[in-house]
Amino acid sequence: MKTAYFLFRSLFFLTLTVVISQTISSCSKKIEFNNSNIVPAARGHVNVKKDKNDNYNIKLELSYLAEPDRLDPPKQFYVVWLSSNANQTPLNIGQIVGTSKLHVSFESVSASKPKRIFVTAEDSASVQYPSSFIVLETTRF
Repeated sequence: MKTAYFLFRSLFFLTLTVVISQTISSCSKKIEFNNSNIVPAARGHVNVKKDKNDNYNIKLELSYLAEPDRLDPPKQFYVVWLSSNANQTPLNIGQIVGTSKLHVSFESVSASKPKRIFVTAEDSASVQYPSSFIVLETTRF
């Protein structure tokens, strides 16, 4: 009887440990953006979470991002870039849509683990290389 109790108790604590470790490892990493002189009021953060397929879900929440045509010089788009150890050149992971509101969101998925994420103001959403108009950027992950 005591052996069954100790076996049950050991199994319970082992299961509990596995569940807690899975929960902790699947939690997203929240990184605040550093702002720049181009849009000084802009604020935001990025959440990066690894999914069960070993991809990285990237979600940006931004506030007070001025419309790109109000910048000096005016631009047309905000583009989100990802730097990783796998890529020498930052990768364009998409454009931010709907900057006329005070709060905007952006979501993307990457197979590479991000080491830096940043937002630039661009004349084209399909540019292959980022401009020097960095609006928001993270420090290294």
